[in-house]
Amino acid sequence: MQTIKATLEKIVYYNEENNYLVARCSFCEPQKGSFTIVGNLNNPTPGVVLEIQGEWSFHPKYGKQFKIQSCTRIPPTTPRGIEKYLGSGIIEKIGPGMAARIVKHFGQQTLNIIEKNPDKLEEVEGIGPRRKESIISALEKQKKTKEVMLYLYSLGIGSSTANKIYNTYKDEAPQKIQENPYRLIEDIFGIGFKTADSIARDIGIEKESPLRIKAGIHHILLQSTEKGHTFLPYFELKEKVAKLLEVEEKLVENAITSLRQRKEVIVEDESIYHPKFYLAEIEVAKKLRGLINSGNKTLPLEWKNMVNWLEKSQGIKLSPDQKMAIKKAITDKVMVLTGGPGTGKTTTVKSIVHLFEQLGLKVLLAAPTGRAAKRLSEATEKQASTIHRLLGFVPGQGFTKNEKNKLRADVVIVDEVSMIDLLLMNALLKALPLSCRLILVGDADQLPAIGAGNVLQDIIRSMAVSVVRLEEIFRQAKTSLIVVNAHRINKGEFPYLPRWEIADKYTDKKDFYFLNELDSTKAEQIIVNLCCREIPEKFGFDPFKDIQIISPLYRGYAGVNRLNSILQKILNPERTFLSRGQIVFKIGDKVMQLKNNYEKEVFNGDIGKITRINKKDEIIEVEFPEKRVIYQGQDINQITLAYAISVHKSQGTEYPVILMPLFTSHYLMLQRNLLYTALTRAKRLAIIVGEKKALAIAIKNDKMARRYTKLKQRIASIAGENKILT
Repeated sequence: MQTIKATLEKIVYYNEENNYLVARCSFCEPQKGSFTIVGNLNNPTPGVVLEIQGEWSFHPKYGKQFKIQSCTRIPPTTPRGIEKYLGSGIIEKIGPGMAARIVKHFGQQTLNIIEKNPDKLEEVEGIGPRRKESIISALEKQKKTKEVMLYLYSLGIGSSTANKIYNTYKDEAPQKIQENPYRLIEDIFGIGFKTADSIARDIGIEKESPLRIKAGIHHILLQSTEKGHTFLPYFELKEKVAKLLEVEEKLVENAITSLRQRKEVIVEDESIYHPKFYLAEIEVAKKLRGLINSGNKTLPLEWKNMVNWLEKSQGIKLSPDQKMAIKKAITDKVMVLTGGPGTGKTTTVKSIVHLFEQLGLKVLLAAPTGRAAKRLSEATEKQASTIHRLLGFVPGQGFTKNEKNKLRADVVIVDEVSMIDLLLMNALLKALPLSCRLILVGDADQLPAIGAGNVLQDIIRSMAVSVVRLEEIFRQAKTSLIVVNAHRINKGEFPYLPRWEIADKYTDKKDFYFLNELDSTKAEQIIVNLCCREIPEKFGFDPFKDIQIISPLYRGYAGVNRLNSILQKILNPERTFLSRGQIVFKIGDKVMQLKNNYEKEVFNGDIGKITRINKKDEIIEVEFPEKRVIYQGQDINQITLAYAISVHKSQGTEYPVILMPLFTSHYLMLQRNLLYTALTRAKRLAIIVGEKKALAIAIKNDKMARRYTKLKQRIASIAGENKILT
């Protein structure tokens, strides 16, 4: 790392939200010349002298730049620098003209006069008592800001993070950090336990401090919810925290007791909950009970007559299971409709919607993601929305539809319920009036939600809610090897594996193929060749629009990261680019949104195409199916390349073609439900490249990663209580 002393001459670009700066600076003596700095700097001011720590880098278009790691301000000393500093707008009511008059009067002693003898400012024409006080106050604020930033840098905090902390806490930052550095984890986006713990160590917090141990407990609990758990067993939590913090388990026990007394954790039968997830689990069970046991369960209809009417009016023939689903929709307040591909879930949902609308009932349709909502809308030919939009989510405020402001609906149908986590289900149930019917639709054999809980499985296994499982594969679906093999895999049977070599233009083409390849490095090239040349030539699919590569892992050969890099070079040779970390974005790239952004109305997993890049201002414009979205500065971290994606990111979406590598080196992810989920993403063609042994391991492994949750027991217990009462 290098230290440079320079004067900030001109601000080329500055983003007030994240303090990202591009500026021209001139070297202080003895060096001469100017250069560009890039990085994060709070309230940059032309004329100020900076002592910058960082490293030189070379930008392909803009040349040599100095990247800021940390930076401290040194007040300017030359009349020219002082005039520029004062006239930059840093002080209210002092523009370039007034700055020139002040510096002309006091010269090189200007800042010294302002700091030590400010009453003299009234000697300058145009400065009275009020303006003098404004100048003194503004400079005092600058001085305080400098002191705070120096304090943050002294803790080893980088420029970008230091600016986030200052923007959140302002001048109180040192005090708040001294009181409890672990509050940074919750208050500052991007600061995790490791960073906060390092800061705590630097300010002298002992290794065995109760404050540190309590923070470690909260960290482990919240980290576990990201793996799907709603709680951790007492002994497992104790062991994990002790190992993380390198302290005795007895100290962790004492901290848990203290947190329990203050209700900062909930302890129930040797299970430790974060209060938010405990309350959500209780609420979901209670709200479901309320719906199930509320009045008006059965509509005044003869369900068999309704089924006959539906078949005639829509010109369809319903299976016995589909008829049972319609019966349950009529007779029960809450039901689950599940089943694999080709079993008629879509037709059933469409029939239920048609029936209820003919009866004059208001039906609302929703799904957890924008992609899933769009599919539901296309399938039913009715409007569908994301759950967040249905509940009127407002950033910073939460859901506007809630216990006090219920949805106006007679029936709510939610698709892709396997993707819904505990907190989102709780928010949905809170907004439903007791008179409402709730129909939950999803494939229970797919991967569970990324967030906490195993909601769909728990509801089904509670035995308290009517569940209709569609199992009969319809005649037209039986001709699809995608459908047939998905069901075989789900039953633990080995799929039919036609070889790719038979897929030429003169034969009867299949919709599923397997390419046997033991070498994952060779498989990469095979997948790339299939995507870019063979599939387009033999089947006519577009490699960008139609083909989606889905890999079990991100790293290693045939992983998401390597495949994205290789395919970008082949499919998009565009030269205009913008780098973000290890990723290079180009105009024309296929990209994916990584997190829900309700302000921009784009959601985790949405795929779009880059249509514009402004390197100077760090702007990327992405065209999604329904809108164009602008990303600038830190927002760019919300997107990534999407020529290849993970299986989890593919949930809720279908693609014309999927290509999937599968090797024994992927052993951590070789699970039946993961393979099943990936295969059922394909609508017209699915190709697996890899080892038969890996395929066999995945099919045999039907053990889903265990999730600690008590929702099933809570729903079942409540249902049992109700039976006794009735």
